[in-house]
Amino acid sequence: MVRARKGEQHAWLAVALSMFAVAWGGNEFTPLLVLYKQHGSFSNLFIDAMLITYAIGVGAGLLAAGPMSDRYGRRALMLPTPLVAVAASTCIAYGEDAATLMAIGRFLSGLAVGMAMTAGGSWLKELSTPRFDPTAKPSSGAKRASMALTAGFGLGAGVAGVLAQWGPIPGQLAYALHILLTIALYPLIIKVPETRQSAHLNIKGSWLNDIAVPTARDRRFLTVAVPLAPWVFGCGFTAYAILPTLMRDSVTYPIAFTALLCVVTLGVGFLIQQPGPTIVGDGGRRGPLLAMTVTIIGMALAALVPLNHSITLTLIACVFLGLSYGLCVFTGLSEVQRIAPPNDLAGLMGLFYCCTYVGMIFPAILTKLDGTFTYPQMLGFGAAVATLILLALIKTAKKQTA
Repeated sequence: MVRARKGEQHAWLAVALSMFAVAWGGNEFTPLLVLYKQHGSFSNLFIDAMLITYAIGVGAGLLAAGPMSDRYGRRALMLPTPLVAVAASTCIAYGEDAATLMAIGRFLSGLAVGMAMTAGGSWLKELSTPRFDPTAKPSSGAKRASMALTAGFGLGAGVAGVLAQWGPIPGQLAYALHILLTIALYPLIIKVPETRQSAHLNIKGSWLNDIAVPTARDRRFLTVAVPLAPWVFGCGFTAYAILPTLMRDSVTYPIAFTALLCVVTLGVGFLIQQPGPTIVGDGGRRGPLLAMTVTIIGMALAALVPLNHSITLTLIACVFLGLSYGLCVFTGLSEVQRIAPPNDLAGLMGLFYCCTYVGMIFPAILTKLDGTFTYPQMLGFGAAVATLILLALIKTAKKQTA
């Protein structure tokens, strides 16, 4: 039995700050897409492929780090994660004109984010229990994890965009700042206690068996958490990858404008998670239905943007897409943490996050189909799909997890 020592009630904050720093580095690339395309060292195809490289890294981190942290402990996987993020930013900063370094950096950046989401998120959840933090509520783990990641994604993109638009050495300065931030916060997690009680026991079976994650077959996970998941980054990347492209010729500072949309979207996503436990409740229909309702509104508003190129409408659309991001990720994590036992927690969390990153392919699909369909048609179709999911959730989300 692990017992809390004096001062450990705040240990969760150290893990949250490390997750925040890793997420900061993971999303710096988004507002710099415009910069790289203007720079001309790489083709547009290569730059867009870096989003896929990042997603592959995230998937590797999610699928490997989750089961490994369930088996070997949270510390063993989370302690090296910020160092992987530092290596990623170093490679990207030096790789502004070097394709190999850029690709390695983007993969490592995704890998670090995946490790932070699973090992870090599980560690944070377990530190957010009365055994370590007497003030913690059942929903505290999900809330703290989702807010740490959201804040990092939002501020990282916002600062990177501002520095790239108006600062010196635009291809390196943002990454240098991230490296300093991560190194400054790293000592805080070194003394955080292990929370995985079975991590030091003689665990039978192979690590490959752990990947199976038995609770992935849970009915509520499949019918509630999984349908919500793609809209997390589906709405996020609609807001700060698709809409800036549609508005590029209508704004004076496209890099800064992209950063602004990132901050608005993820800032709203962060704020809505503050009352998240009250909104979501104890696992009924309210959270899932509200999440999909704002998703429908956000996608419908996004479909109107290419028709009039209004900055005001774009910002309003990002507000609703940000609400969708925040509610979908918080509701999904809450479902996962109610469903999974300790020996499955990180693995199931990894599977949920893998499903969220399916949404990253939305921009690529829309770009590929551009010319066959218009953006209003494609984004309107997204609103229609969200409506169908809402109707399905009315039935599947009715009963609470036993």
